[in-house]
Amino acid sequence: PPELCHGHSGVFQRMTKSECYFINRTEKVRYVQGSIYNREQFIMFHSDVGHFVGFSPYGEKLAKRWNSNAVFMEDRRTAVGWFCRCWYRNFTPFITER
Repeated sequence: PPELCHGHSGVFQRMTKSECYFINRTEKVRYVQGSIYNREQFIMFHSDVGHFVGFSPYGEKLAKRWNSNAVFMEDRRTAVGWFCRCWYRNFTPFITER
């Protein structure tokens, strides 16, 4: 509670975002997933790198755990196809008409 620690507002935010970058339509696609806690990014996956990178002690520990999970990593590495290209196909007709 904030009354126990005057330095904290009692509001904390954790956010994960996934981004797709398209170069020449879907010829070159990059997938980036990052997690942020209270405005500081603590872990990131970039499809060109192929693994998670931690930016804090917790992020490094989490990256080590996720990078050692073969099933989870295969899901992240194939996200360019099942996430990015799928969204591109579904939304391009609506985007290009505007």
